[in-house]
Amino acid sequence: MNYKNKMNLKFLGVSENESFARLAVASFCSNIGLSLEDLSDIKTAVSEAVTNCIVHAYYDKLGEIEINCVITDSYIQIDIIDNGVGIENVQEAIKPFFTTKPDKERSGMGFTVMEGFMDKMIVKSEINKGTKVTLIKNLKK
Repeated sequence: MNYKNKMNLKFLGVSENESFARLAVASFCSNIGLSLEDLSDIKTAVSEAVTNCIVHAYYDKLGEIEINCVITDSYIQIDIIDNGVGIENVQEAIKPFFTTKPDKERSGMGFTVMEGFMDKMIVKSEINKGTKVTLIKNLKK
């Protein structure tokens, strides 16, 4: 991969780190001339992905979340990775309003929000091994 810059970040999946993650990624992406709208889109998508890890990946256990960012001439790629329980049916999970935690007032819109704010979203998951959400924002439109 021919990249201009990259970043790797690893932190505990606790709610206090959601805002840290979104600000860290926004800071990393802030020097490449993105519009405020694009930067806001990235922050929102990262926030949703990290929140999904915190709420769903470890089922009230403490686990790590990893974020890898790559900036190329044509896109930004952000991978959010957990080593949690995984998603049994990714196709079902990415449907709007699907939630495994209706009792916790989860709206089931996390993946929909991520997909709406980014140019591409890829979700790969394996039961008892974790989930990787790849978010891509094109720089040349």
